[in-house]
Amino acid sequence: MAVAMASFTINDAITKAVSSELNVGELLLIRGLFAMVLVAALAVHRKALRSFRALLMWPVALRIIGEIGGTLTYVAALAQIPLANASAIFQALPLVITLGAALVFGEPVGWRRWLAIAAGFIGVLVIVRPGAEGFSQAALLALASVAFCTVRDLATRRIPKQLPTLFITLLTTVTVTTAGAAAVIPFGGWTAPSGHGLGLLALAAVLILIGYQCIIAALRTGDISAVAPFRYSALLWAMLLGYFAFGHRPDGAMLAGAAIIVLSGLYAFYRERVRDKLRPAATGPGLPPDGL
Repeated sequence: MAVAMASFTINDAITKAVSSELNVGELLLIRGLFAMVLVAALAVHRKALRSFRALLMWPVALRIIGEIGGTLTYVAALAQIPLANASAIFQALPLVITLGAALVFGEPVGWRRWLAIAAGFIGVLVIVRPGAEGFSQAALLALASVAFCTVRDLATRRIPKQLPTLFITLLTTVTVTTAGAAAVIPFGGWTAPSGHGLGLLALAAVLILIGYQCIIAALRTGDISAVAPFRYSALLWAMLLGYFAFGHRPDGAMLAGAAIIVLSGLYAFYRERVRDKLRPAATGPGLPPDGL
């Protein structure tokens, strides 16, 4: 998860840099074409290809829908607001996943973790500042991306184990690239990319491949409550890249809101660890743990 966050955040910085040259649809299309070649070659090499009828499985379809929606909304937000702000809003994802796991899968959540989730949402409001000068439609796009990615990550846990991680990565890449192609005209039409822009997007594709592989493997092999807190490493990367690459200095509200979100998420993680330690005494040895 930590490697995935570093890869995705550097990719975000590259995407934001190229967004001044290309629209959202072109970004996803060109970057996706590079990624498709890399992923397909790796999938053939590892004999990970399966029938595309796997798309008919509802967890795979939900994951792809979540990935498409999350990518479109996040890239659109990224083009309009500082990298650190977008990343800070996105750090609410682990808390929203905890909420979704409780509501959808019936994972038990105690009152302390409910309070942590509520505190995390307050942190998001501090960053978004509804009604204040800092509020923008881009912040709503970042929040929509959180909702889509919650669907994606919860669905990932229900994907059958026999489907290789690399094949899921290929399905995701193909569908997101197709969505990018469909979005080119609605987002302003085609503009020929520069050689510099193409090179950056090729690098971004490599980072996307690394990120997809790592995050899918993390969600399929580790408990969500244990894996999710490592997403917060992305915030540090975003602040550093935002400052050195774009000259963005995080303001007080962004730092305060990010601190609330991270502390809330870490406390929720701590409570989950406490629950895991108590569970054997309550459920007896040999019983599978609750949750995803």
